[in-house]
Amino acid sequence: MNVNGLRAAAKKGYLPWLAGTAADVVCLQEVRAEEAQLSAEVARPAGWHVSYAPAEAKGRAGVALLTRREPDAVRVGFDVPEFKASGRYLEADLPGLTVASLYLPSGEVGTARQDEKERFMAAFLPYLVGLRQRAAAEGREVLVCGDWNIAHREADLRNWRANRGNSGFLPEERAWLGRVFDPADGGFSDVVRALHPEQENGPYSWWSYRGRAFDNDTGWRIDYQVATPGLAARAVKAHVERAATHAERWSDHAPVTAVFEL
Repeated sequence: MNVNGLRAAAKKGYLPWLAGTAADVVCLQEVRAEEAQLSAEVARPAGWHVSYAPAEAKGRAGVALLTRREPDAVRVGFDVPEFKASGRYLEADLPGLTVASLYLPSGEVGTARQDEKERFMAAFLPYLVGLRQRAAAEGREVLVCGDWNIAHREADLRNWRANRGNSGFLPEERAWLGRVFDPADGGFSDVVRALHPEQENGPYSWWSYRGRAFDNDTGWRIDYQVATPGLAARAVKAHVERAATHAERWSDHAPVTAVFEL
């Protein structure tokens, strides 16, 4: 779940949602706060072990992991110094599973933000491949949950024709995400799409606050659960927890929830 600022989300409905979820693991993106800036009930909710990776740039990015049981190990960032303290990647080891929270840069065509996104993608795919290989050697599965900021297919974006030149739906971005899902390359599976292969509209997970995008379901599917094939094969259902009304939203994103039989 991209919370679009955890302090703001906590005032709008995040805590009741967390209290009601049956999830074993919750991955948060765009936390935009350090732990010391959060109230105790938000920073360390009862019943959860919480790990944070705040961004070095104050008020930006930030990811977190909440797990019902204490992780065996927690790692911040991946093997590139530029992104070590960027608040964009955090992973934890649980029994038989490495789970990660990812906030891939959003980008903007023709700006330094797009350059940053492209550098991140170039560095992150080799890391993913290595992570999958290391996990396989240890008999582990991998699940990377987060805001990937790319709509992979036309079915993942309502107004795809109008966005072909915009960051998030550029041909090179979509091709890169295709490599993540290529069995001969990244070797990961798109859990939600595998369970809903014929759905033509989403299920979307982000809607602009502008206009009536949410009411008209004019959204993007940019939040993914990306799993190694062995784990993906155990997914039995997945859905986007879309709010009933615009007024009940506590972020511009919605939680993407999957259930696995282990």
